[in-house]
Amino acid sequence: MFNGRANADLTDLAHSRGLAYGDGLFETLAVVAGKPLWLEAHLDRLREGLGRLNLQLNESVLLKELELLLDKAGKPQSGVIKVIICRCSGGRGYSPASQQSDRLLSFFPATKPAPYWHDGVKITLCQQRLSRQPALAGIKHLNRLEQVLASAELQARGFAEGLMQDDSGLLIEGTRSNLFLVRQGQLLTPALSRCGVAGIMRGKILEYAAQSQLPARVADLTLADVYLAEELFLCNSVFGIWPITAVDCHQKSIGPLSRHLQEQFKATFDV
Repeated sequence: MFNGRANADLTDLAHSRGLAYGDGLFETLAVVAGKPLWLEAHLDRLREGLGRLNLQLNESVLLKELELLLDKAGKPQSGVIKVIICRCSGGRGYSPASQQSDRLLSFFPATKPAPYWHDGVKITLCQQRLSRQPALAGIKHLNRLEQVLASAELQARGFAEGLMQDDSGLLIEGTRSNLFLVRQGQLLTPALSRCGVAGIMRGKILEYAAQSQLPARVADLTLADVYLAEELFLCNSVFGIWPITAVDCHQKSIGPLSRHLQEQFKATFDV
């Protein structure tokens, strides 16, 4: 659906600055019980990105289009919505001529969940690294070439997910997830002030930790921290929480805190 029209003329999209330069943002939302999961949290991150990129968006229009999208999909109880917001076309050149944005919404039916929630996942360290860019850190902008290259590595090597470092060697995130580790009963997750995406599930876990007085901290982390950790898990707002059972040749056990957090969010993800 493009700007609210299911059968829209996509000529404008062909000249989109989002397509030409990655000048835009996106959000990926799970549909649970017929509703977009944690919609307000996604909107908060979207608002942050709009401010950083100096883009305007009529939020009430977007909300109506989300309802329309689900109606046209047959009011599904589960699935995934992708929302792309990109700057309107404005001729050639990098300089943005407008703050106005186009909206591209897509719905994807639910697929069979991977077994990693229950069984854990074996991951690898990606060779591709993330460039530091504090101006874009945290937001979900459209330029994802580093993740594309890292994901190609995973595909070639047969891994479902991999960890990415920044160009100084600090651990940041997975290619499509955030990382948590457990050390001496404390939750640790990488700082995202220089690069990386501030994931919605990451935020929900930190929120739960604060409410339940579970020690948690955002920190600069390295591979040494991963190898010394008692527990490791990945998270995102579509697949939930995946315990890590191995990082390359380093074996890990699924620990009690990982299982405890899964139990807190189990009903949300219907697993």
